[in-house]
Amino acid sequence: MLEYGKTAGETVERTGGGGGGGSIEFGGGTDFVADVIQRVSSMPPEQLLVAGLLILVGVVVLKRA
Repeated sequence: MLEYGKTAGETVERTGGGGGGGSIEFGGGTDFVADVIQRVSSMPPEQLLVAGLLILVGVVVLKRA
């Protein structure tokens, strides 16, 4: 079993922390949003209408539950 000091020290080393603030990367989230925007903007109008109706029906069903 690891001691607390050793575990905390290894965690700080792995995350790049130490005395100052480290950088936080949000690449995964922004990539996801960009992919969604690209996919929606390339959909034909009929498919957008069906998707919008499905979302609306889903919201109504969840509201009643």
